[in-house]
Amino acid sequence: MRFEHRAVPIVLAAVLIDTIGFGIIMPVFPQLITSIGHVDLEQATRIAGYMLVVFAVMQFFAGPVLGNLSDRFGRRPVLIASMLAFGMDYALMAWAPTLAWLFLGRAIAGIAGAVYSPASSVLADVTPPEKRSGVFGLIGAAFGIGFVIGPAIGGLLADFGPRAPFVAAAILALVNAAVMIVAMPETLAPENRRPFKLRDAHVVGAFRPLFHAGNAAPLLAAWFVWQLAHMVYPATWSFWAAIRFDWDAKAIGWSLAFVGLVMALVQGGLTGKIIARVGERRALVIGLVSAGISFLAFAFITQSWQAYALFLVSALSGLIFPAMNGLLSRMVDASHQGALQGGIGSMGSISSILGPLLLTQALATGVDHGFPGAAFLLAGILAFVSLGIILWKVLDRVPPPDAAAAPEIAN
Repeated sequence: MRFEHRAVPIVLAAVLIDTIGFGIIMPVFPQLITSIGHVDLEQATRIAGYMLVVFAVMQFFAGPVLGNLSDRFGRRPVLIASMLAFGMDYALMAWAPTLAWLFLGRAIAGIAGAVYSPASSVLADVTPPEKRSGVFGLIGAAFGIGFVIGPAIGGLLADFGPRAPFVAAAILALVNAAVMIVAMPETLAPENRRPFKLRDAHVVGAFRPLFHAGNAAPLLAAWFVWQLAHMVYPATWSFWAAIRFDWDAKAIGWSLAFVGLVMALVQGGLTGKIIARVGERRALVIGLVSAGISFLAFAFITQSWQAYALFLVSALSGLIFPAMNGLLSRMVDASHQGALQGGIGSMGSISSILGPLLLTQALATGVDHGFPGAAFLLAGILAFVSLGIILWKVLDRVPPPDAAAAPEIAN
């Protein structure tokens, strides 16, 4: 593949390594928390939920700060600092003697993980406007590949102990930082930089764009509820699989790699064809029904092979995000598309905070009462609530593809 600028593959590698680093530790996280904290899996589930909340909160607040810093000092120093912080963070977690150190590590990772804003800015700096959509899509591809590779590597390295994947993640991040220092050029010209102002680097204004998407409000609500449900996988899978099937880190890693591969194949090869054939409305309904049924089934299965079978069914949930985005783009006029995307990003941050908290506590409470499928039951209910909003409030409001966007926009 030919890139517009030599900074592009370096930035994509940073996103890939970030995702691999996240995925590589997932298979061993239950074992690490139980061994360091001297707790059982039920307690470890609650602790992991709190760690995910710490990560998401720090990322939520750090995102605007890193974005504004990259506008002031350039993309290169911010990205290098983030990669160095990642490397030191994973090394810290590999050494961590207590749970408090793990919480500190998750906080640092949340700050460093707000790297997508400066990474996207690099791509915008060096890519012509007419080609940016395709290049931005490469970030999603890098994320998908990383989520397949990371858990598989983590499961294999688990044979060397629960800390080994953290050492590997630290090495990957530091190597990428070294490559950036040596090879990555600055992409923001000095004349395009602006002063850093703290009043611009906060999250309060992040929700203001939602007031400019009035006609799309029901679909945004459905999107938010679905995002909460979807968090059941990153928040609880490793712990649920260990509790339900007594899987070790290697088995958890392979399961995550399998679901990542299936999702990548479906999204890469089938999603566009299905949406083109049945339309966005039907595709969205199909995706939500598939997700809701899969979540409810996960809540009650007892055999590990059943989980792999359900992965194939749940893969159709890959229709949800592209179908929702397509519908949203037709419900908001051209002058408010940017505001809409800003609001979606803000809600995504909130769902990343609330989702893990709700779902890990549901899993732990369910285990306490002899029902380890409680988190998936809650996720299934949320998925069908999202579907209910779509059927009740959304489908009759969406203009046909060849119509102008709805004019009901809040000012």
